[in-house]
Amino acid sequence: MAIDIKVPTVGESISEVTLVKWLKKDGDYANRDEVIAELESEKATFELNAEQAGAIKIIAHEGDTLKIGDVVCSIDTDAAKPEGAKAPEPAKEKEAPKQKAAEQPKTENSKSQTDTKATPVAAAIIADKKVDVKKVTATGSNGKIVKQDVLEALSNPGRQPGMAMFNRSDRPEKMSNLRKTISRRLVESKNTTAMLTTFNEVDMSAIMEIRTKYKDKFKEGHGVNLGFMSFFTKACTYALMEWPSVNAYIDGENIVYHDYCDISIAVSAPKGLVVPVIRNAESLSMAEIEKKVVELATKAKENKLTIEEMTGGTFTITNGGIFGSMMSTPIINIPQSAILGMHNILQRPMAVNGQVVIKPMMYLALSYDHRIIDGRESVSFLVRVKELLENPCLLLFGKDPVKSLLEL
Repeated sequence: MAIDIKVPTVGESISEVTLVKWLKKDGDYANRDEVIAELESEKATFELNAEQAGAIKIIAHEGDTLKIGDVVCSIDTDAAKPEGAKAPEPAKEKEAPKQKAAEQPKTENSKSQTDTKATPVAAAIIADKKVDVKKVTATGSNGKIVKQDVLEALSNPGRQPGMAMFNRSDRPEKMSNLRKTISRRLVESKNTTAMLTTFNEVDMSAIMEIRTKYKDKFKEGHGVNLGFMSFFTKACTYALMEWPSVNAYIDGENIVYHDYCDISIAVSAPKGLVVPVIRNAESLSMAEIEKKVVELATKAKENKLTIEEMTGGTFTITNGGIFGSMMSTPIINIPQSAILGMHNILQRPMAVNGQVVIKPMMYLALSYDHRIIDGRESVSFLVRVKELLENPCLLLFGKDPVKSLLEL
């Protein structure tokens, strides 16, 4: 009996997806629940699994745009399982990779292939085309190979990194659904909001001192690094509660205020910028925030974020400083009303009590929708964030500990 494998429903607002990659060939045998293809919606990449075991008959092709419910392939459940085909590995077998490695030593080339960090799509192309990873220049975060790196190696097999090539060829490439969505939302944000940006600077000395003093104990106690994002997230949640319009959005003729802070964090993923959400950040500890940041960033880089994890934020933080940005004007992540831009930390001469002192300084930028947020509120919000960051002890209660003790 042949059964149809259709494009599943992946979200209320999503009506079509793109077939990015087949992981099986026409006629291949697939076990039940085995991943057979990768699909991409306008918001995320997800896997398509075989609903039953059998032989695959491919109907849709790579690059095709499919509607929800369209048939991707069919599976002949009566097909005999080929001799020598591997059955799904039980979970316990995953515990013994070292034994297998000891029984059958890897060659130097095969070891380099398997040890290479690559996105799922890039890894599939490397395996399919038998690409030598030594000839691929990785441009992804943390040295990870992305799809474009492999395609570049395939199209320029003799090219060496840094070598001047007088090549004037053009190479059109279809925009992904995610890139189309990013483009549409950025233009919509510029055209539908009265966006302004206010700037300030923050002395990062206190935070850097805390990180230097406690980073090892923090890692030992919580199993995660103490980064800057937890400080900024915590500071923003206090400031958002004090200036609720910055945490609100316009809905028709109404202004919707939030009594919670769902903080979106901008993350650079292989296929574009995504903004997963830290829910109820105002109620999380520093360690809980750091763990959530690591979890969401890892999922983003592996294209495993769900739609629910990328929707519903009330305020966004973006860090252009990791790429070396000194100052920028971030674009509002609609329907939100404001976004905070972090930048790189530079040692700069500052006047302190009439003396020139070298301080680690960071520029902050707050882009906001002037329809809902007035200048006084935007500036006051940013000043409050600056105060909390320069005096981290205030992050414990949201105000001076002595005043809290005296209930002042």
